[in-house]
Order: sequence, then structure tokens, then C-alpha cells
Amino acid sequence: MTSAGEPEYTRDELIAELGISTEYAEKMWNAFGFARQNTDEKVFTAAEVEALRFFAHSDETIPQAAQVPVARAIGQTMSRLADWQAEQLIEFDKNPEIPWTRDQMALALGLIQQMIWRRHLSAALERDIAHPHDESQELVVGFVDIVGYTSLSRRIGMAELEILLEIFEDQTHEIIAKSGGTVIKTLGDAVMFTFTEASGAAEAALAIHRLSEDDRIPSLRVGLARGHILTRLGDVFGEPVNIAARLCGSARPGTTLVDQAVADELADTPSVHLRPIPTLSVRGYRRLKARVLTANRYNRSDSAGSENTDAGPTVP
Repeated sequence: MTSAGEPEYTRDELIAELGISTEYAEKMWNAFGFARQNTDEKVFTAAEVEALRFFAHSDETIPQAAQVPVARAIGQTMSRLADWQAEQLIEFDKNPEIPWTRDQMALALGLIQQMIWRRHLSAALERDIAHPHDESQELVVGFVDIVGYTSLSRRIGMAELEILLEIFEDQTHEIIAKSGGTVIKTLGDAVMFTFTEASGAAEAALAIHRLSEDDRIPSLRVGLARGHILTRLGDVFGEPVNIAARLCGSARPGTTLVDQAVADELADTPSVHLRPIPTLSVRGYRRLKARVLTANRYNRSDSAGSENTDAGPTVP
């Protein structure tokens, strides 16, 4: 089920061919998420050996200290993708109306995967070349989650739950992308994202709440925080991440909470209203300042929709 050729190398032969230690091989093997293989079984193709040779001797491009984390990130990403593809292939295989064999569909999925990856890589390179940034940068971090998800998942069937999560993920991802943001990851019933500008994050938050006009989607809540974060292997870390998560968890159904930094940036934005609330006491932050973000119904140029709000003039 691969176009990389026939397996020619055992695991021990691979180690010898690459000139690496057994200890290093074990470490990388575990990082990629591979199960233990019979050392006498030929499982590696010549093309795979050459690919692993580049990785094993990449000290000049990937510092040795970063090789295991990079391998782990690749392994986890590809493992999730493979799990999903396996599920789809089995479903396709059961459908008598699909004329292709499982191997043919697997090959097609591989080609599609390469095409999508190349396009994403090209876009990412263009973006980073045009707007170079350090690992540490200032961004707006956001979380959106489904209110009452735990109890809801107990009440509805698995098929309904799958439909709900699919709609939730598809719609939130689309809104975030169209508003100029980046989806970092999906965490079950939550989506984590970043924006360079608070205005884009606010636009996305307001649009996300309108998704609940669809009877299939429960109320949602959003938390936004701005500050310096560390970007690492496609993920983000730092205090704004923690604050955004706490704000999301503290928001009432159908509302967005923002921290002081986001509120300050949005103070002169006519399309939104910021309502002050008492300081929050949440895990790690005993006096967290926050504002409720809603669409400003007094702004006639705003086309954000008819979200319920008690808004008046913007509160700085």
C-alpha cells in the first residue's frame, strides 16, 4: 500500500546503513511513535532509508537537541492523519458503489496528501519570508468551546456527536481563516487559534457566536488574550494562552471575554462594545481584569448581525 518500493532493510540493517547508534535509533523510533518491530523483518524501503538518512545527519539544519521534538511533532501529526485515513478507507471499502480497491484509494490519498502539504508549505514559506518573526512574538490567542459539552455527549448518540463536532470544527476553522487568523489545534470540543490583530479576533468571535443560530450547534463561548507567546513546532505557549483559556472557561454561554490588552486595542473600534465586569478569580489569577465583547448595535455600518447585546457606546 505504498509507492516507495519494496521493503529491503531490517531495522538493524537500517541502523548500520545510516551509521547511527542503537540508542539514537531507539530514541527517534519512539519519538516518531512507531511500535517495536521484529529486528529480522525487512520493513524499510531504499527510499525510506534515504529520507531517514537526511534526518539522522541533519545537525546543520536541525540542532541535535531539537531532533527528538521535531520527530515527535511529525509522528503525532502523521499518526492522527493515518488514523483518520484508515477509517475513511474502511468506510470506502464497504461502499459497493466505489469502483476502486483499497490500495488504489490509499495511493490516491497519498498523492492528495502530498499536494496539500506542498501548497501549505509554499504558503507558509511565503508568509514567513514576507513577515519574518522570532519564536517569541506578540499575538492574540483565542479559545472557543462548546458550552455543556460533557453533559451533552452523554445525552446524544455517537452519530449525532460526530455530526456536531464536524460542523463545529468546519465552521469555526472557516471563520477563523476568513477573518485572518490561524487555527493552532482542535482539542475535542474546543479550538485554539491566534490572530496578529485584535480586530480580526473580535470579528471571528462575533461570527462564531452566530453559528448557534443553527439548531444543531449549542451555545459557544470564547476567550481572547493578547501578549508575548512562544511559537514552537506549530504550537504556542505563554501566559496569554493560559489567560485566554481561563476567560473562555469563565464566559457565559454565547459570550466572549477579553483581557485588558485586547480591550485596550479595541477601544476605538466602532463595531464592537466592551462591557466591564468585576475582576475574575480563576486558577492562577486571583484578580483577572476582563471585558465582555459584543457587537455594537449602535454602529450602523456594522454588518455583524443581530447578536443579542446590552451594548451602548464603547467603553474604553
